[in-house]
Amino acid sequence: MRGRGRLTWGRRARAGAVVTALLAGVVPPAVVLVPGAATAGAAAAGAAAAAGTPVCQVRDDRLREISGMVATDDGYVVINDGADDEARRRIFFLDQRCAVVRTVSFPSRPRDTEDLAIGRDGTVWVADIGDNDRSRPTVGVWRLAPGAKQPVLHRMTYPDRPHDAEALLLDASGRPLIVTKGGSGTVFLYAPATALRSDATTPLTALGQVTVPSTTTSNPFSFLGRGVITGAASAPDGRRVVLRSYADAFEYDVPDGDVVRALTTGTPRITPLPDEPQGESITYSRDGRSLLTVSESAGQPAGTRSTILRYPATASAATAAPSTESVDPVSPTAVRPAAGEIGGGAGRTWPLALGAGTLLILLGLAGVLWWRHTARR
Repeated sequence: MRGRGRLTWGRRARAGAVVTALLAGVVPPAVVLVPGAATAGAAAAGAAAAAGTPVCQVRDDRLREISGMVATDDGYVVINDGADDEARRRIFFLDQRCAVVRTVSFPSRPRDTEDLAIGRDGTVWVADIGDNDRSRPTVGVWRLAPGAKQPVLHRMTYPDRPHDAEALLLDASGRPLIVTKGGSGTVFLYAPATALRSDATTPLTALGQVTVPSTTTSNPFSFLGRGVITGAASAPDGRRVVLRSYADAFEYDVPDGDVVRALTTGTPRITPLPDEPQGESITYSRDGRSLLTVSESAGQPAGTRSTILRYPATASAATAAPSTESVDPVSPTAVRPAAGEIGGGAGRTWPLALGAGTLLILLGLAGVLWWRHTARR
């Protein structure tokens, strides 16, 4: 059980990642000094932000770190984020009132489960792709077929370097697509280069990059929370997909079934998800009319329960201004270096470098002042 005020290893790592991102100059100085700076369209979206409508509360104490959710015909399926407790390392099936009706154990210990997807045949895919330290030699997806007693693990390896990722999609053929977490709104897509096997490690291939629009939506992580992708989902009919940050949902039309093309060349519609405590999960309702989200409740005030929230899914023409960044698919050998994933598009290189320099100078000045103060004592 989590003690009050205590951080688990996973939450300490995420907090450290936020600090590291800030020191690396994730956000241009203008954003640091003027948090409200954004495009007019994004500002309008932020101003119109409304809280989601509660659907039900998850009252099972094992579900304090929900990181992935999918809706089913009779309820929901959820997972925890890299739980330390064995009782929490399960796939949980909930009814429509958010009560746990059954669980499925993993045959071996997962590393860091971050998202869920569900195939058209009812297969549940669990994305074991979290890597806060960017040090895992392999990541994996667990495949739970309908009626199976346990999921099967498929290991995969990136073609370039380890990535931290929290979002999973399925393309029209049922192939899993990994969306990296990013740092300032630019993320990368990867998919298995060959058919998945349970007895071998499958190489991943880079498919392109996505730059989501800037917004001003309020969230616990301020500007940093708007630039990372923490979950994804496909509409039941496959004609839309959504990526989410800690602050917003970005919906893309998929008119021809090509999810990668939709993400890398499309313009998303924005649904603000304001002030969710730690929003890492998103799914479509079974009728496709709503977006459903749920946050972690760990680290929140005593008695806080994870609550599934409902937002209307967007259906109008795209309203967000097209990004000025290049979103053409990139080849496996053209994926940017690690700093690029955190820093965003090429057009942001100079302000990011300036931001990093400014922060380092301020830290250095603070260090000198602290040293002088202690030397006088």
